[in-house]
Amino acid sequence: MATDKDQMMAPRYMGLPTFMRVPYQPEPEGLDIALIGVPYDGAVTNRAGARHGPREIRDQSSLMRATHHVSKIDPYELCKIADIGDVTFEALFDHEAVVRDIEAFYTRVHQAGVVPLSAGGDHSVTYPILKAIAKDGPVGLIHIDAHTDTWDEFQGSKFMHGTPFRRAHEDGLIDAKRTVQIGIRGAQNTSEGWDYSLDQGMRVIFMEEFTEMGVDAVIAEARRVVGDAPTYLTFDVDGLDPVYAPGTGTPEIGGITTIEAQKFLRGLRALNLIGADVVEVAPPYDPIGNTSLVGATLMYEMLCLLAEVISTKNQAS
Repeated sequence: MATDKDQMMAPRYMGLPTFMRVPYQPEPEGLDIALIGVPYDGAVTNRAGARHGPREIRDQSSLMRATHHVSKIDPYELCKIADIGDVTFEALFDHEAVVRDIEAFYTRVHQAGVVPLSAGGDHSVTYPILKAIAKDGPVGLIHIDAHTDTWDEFQGSKFMHGTPFRRAHEDGLIDAKRTVQIGIRGAQNTSEGWDYSLDQGMRVIFMEEFTEMGVDAVIAEARRVVGDAPTYLTFDVDGLDPVYAPGTGTPEIGGITTIEAQKFLRGLRALNLIGADVVEVAPPYDPIGNTSLVGATLMYEMLCLLAEVISTKNQAS
């Protein structure tokens, strides 16, 4: 069942700014892929602003077109896709309530048999997403980021954007042996996060190793680590060099280029992906909107991956 592309044919400055200009549908039923915004940045440790990410990514995603120029995938012909809006919050300043709200929203999506593709928001939002879609057992994780996000707490809080994958691992949501963290770099005041990831058996590819290996070898390593079992894909834009994505909360120089990022994502075709997100786009720190455009383009790359996988599964069933 294909997606209605009528709005994509209109001039790109017209119409409601949904993700990729797909139809807006408030309920997930009947969809293959739901595009979702999570406008929350109450768990950042320094520069807030990612709460504005979903709205600006929607706007910049009007620049996306249908057919991928390399893979020739048209995700809208393969799958039924809609923007189902943003997660809403009942108690925005209560971390535990925020986790419940996000988990409840994604539980509804998961129970409808729909695959989520999300725009954050800070990286803390990936934890409750995993709580919703990985309830049946731990999943693999492909994590692009400058930071491992496996610290235990900050200022007494165990819920913040540097802890989601420690919480997810503790809860049995991700399999450490099937987790790969890519692009890690930047000085820290403690090695706690790096140590936790390595001690638990996660494959950590620091940026220096990424550069030495090259993108093709990193793709092969990521595919080896996660294998054929269900896997979640998460991309923090601070994994990119701030030359390409200055609008983020915790920039670290010496990062991945946008060309490397696109090549890497294209190398993940046919993996058993069950969802994906782009997080930490903070538009206030990039007034020209380039970081939001990068976020939208990464989402489109992920959308092509998800659509192809879902289409293949549908044809096999």
